[in-house]
Amino acid sequence: MNTKLEIAFFIFTGIAIILGTIWVIATEKRLKRFFLGKKAKDLEDTITSLERDIVNLKNDKNEIQKNLAVINTKLKKSVRGLEVIRFNPFLDQGSNQSFAIGMLNEEGDGVVFSSLYSRERMSIFAKPIKNNKSEYELSAEEKEVLKKAEVK
Repeated sequence: MNTKLEIAFFIFTGIAIILGTIWVIATEKRLKRFFLGKKAKDLEDTITSLERDIVNLKNDKNEIQKNLAVINTKLKKSVRGLEVIRFNPFLDQGSNQSFAIGMLNEEGDGVVFSSLYSRERMSIFAKPIKNNKSEYELSAEEKEVLKKAEVK
C-alpha cells in the first residue's frame, strides 16, 4: 500500500515538474520577446524617460487649458459681427454713397459708424453700442446694420 502511494506521489511530482518546466520555458520566451535587444539599464532609462514625458504632457495640458481660457475671454471682446449698408438719404440727389457700418462683439458691445454724403458735404458719425443699444438715437439704417451685425 505504501508503494502505491509512493508511485502516485512520484507521478504527481513528475507531472508538476513537467508543467512547471513548460511554464518557465513559456515565460522565458515571452520575456525574451519583451526585452528583445534591451538590457535592464536600457529598460530603466526608457521607463524614466516615459515618466518624464508624462509629467511634461500633464504640465503642457494645464498650460494649454489656461491659455485657452484667456483666448476665449479675449475672443468674446473681439469684433465678431460686422455689417455694412449703403443707402441714399436724399431722394432728390446722388446715389447710394452714404453708409452705415456696425461692429459688435459677442456681448453686444461695439460701435456703429455712419456717413451721410451729399454734393456739398459729407458727415461721419460714430455711436458707441452697449448691450446692442446706444444712448444716442439711431437712424433706421443704423438700427438695421446693428441688427444684422448681432452675433448669434
